[in-house]
Amino acid sequence: MAILPTRVFAGVEVPNTTLITKALALCRKHLNDLAYNHTVRTWLFGFIIAAKIPELQGRDLEAHAIAAILHDLGWDETGDLVTQDKRFEVDGANAAREFLRREAGDWDKHRIQLVWDAIALHTTTSIAWHKEPEVVATSYGITADFTGPDGAIGGHLTWEAWNVVVKELPRLGMKEGVREICCRLCRTKPETTYDNFVGQYGERYVEGYTLAGKKSIDFMEASTLG
Repeated sequence: MAILPTRVFAGVEVPNTTLITKALALCRKHLNDLAYNHTVRTWLFGFIIAAKIPELQGRDLEAHAIAAILHDLGWDETGDLVTQDKRFEVDGANAAREFLRREAGDWDKHRIQLVWDAIALHTTTSIAWHKEPEVVATSYGITADFTGPDGAIGGHLTWEAWNVVVKELPRLGMKEGVREICCRLCRTKPETTYDNFVGQYGERYVEGYTLAGKKSIDFMEASTLG
């Protein structure tokens, strides 16, 4: 694998390629400040953590970076990347795939699929953590941004490193912001929220929203087949 140029960002050495710069610009165009900061923090946290795990050393660094940066394009507020019939993780994965097909002419199908999988599965850690290293590393970084260093995989993220990153990319009321994003999804495209964690926000915070009759068990129990 080719050696990539690097830079130090918020104390973290990360790859610095034209494609990553374009991914950051795409993310900046479609996400609000809170979501943008979150996605970039997950990139940095993922690189900090993965650097300390031998099994992740051989991963495709550029694919990891792109997946982390673009993983929440399904939160797009412009409306350009959001469908009415797909859950937000799939919207994000599809948007990232189209970006790579457009901008990464030398990427083969496997590299593009790694990014798609990392994004589509990023809220399903019970699957993502058993996939390829690029998918695993992306998920570790995302998880760390929600749990903080004390909940990061293997204790590989220190509070010192966390504080440097958060100073550069403030959280901006992350918990409340994610709640509002998920509630917006429940209000605007509820059919895409019944089979993932988003629906739990709807059931708790969105008036008139319900998971009753929408769970997998409801579908199975309603079947007329023996």
